[in-house]
Amino acid sequence: MKVKTAYMGLLLAFALILSYIETLIPLQAGIPGIKLGLANLAVILAFYLFGYREALLVTIVKALLSGFLFGNLTMIIYSLSGALFSFLIMAFMVKSRKFHLPVISISGGVMHNIGQLVIAYLVIDTYGIFYYVPILLLAGAITGFFIGITASFVMPYIKNVIERGSNL
Repeated sequence: MKVKTAYMGLLLAFALILSYIETLIPLQAGIPGIKLGLANLAVILAFYLFGYREALLVTIVKALLSGFLFGNLTMIIYSLSGALFSFLIMAFMVKSRKFHLPVISISGGVMHNIGQLVIAYLVIDTYGIFYYVPILLLAGAITGFFIGITASFVMPYIKNVIERGSNL
């Protein structure tokens, strides 16, 4: 139990470091809300290394802490809505065991943006917000693909470290 808690702490720290790095990358796409989603790598790793509850915990705590550290209350609301939409679709896809990791990550990236658009619509109350849909879906798919590929490459190494570490 202590070892799992330590690894979960490391995943959360990793997510926060990636969130900070993301704030340093000037991404000027002219569309509000486009981000690389680097911290979602930690969520995907949590899904495959520990399970649904742990991935949900990383998702929620990551959104809250990164918002408090690098943003504001509005960012937290948008981040949480996107993260929860993303978590739900990824949990369903992981449970089905029919999808490869990059496809799951792409779906998570797309649903993250849809979740944020739903909240934006509720706040702004105009259909004009939906003009962003094609661009945000494309951005979510591209970033989700790269996060999924990265997770596919690092997963075997991390599993190996965890298995060896638990035998010490």
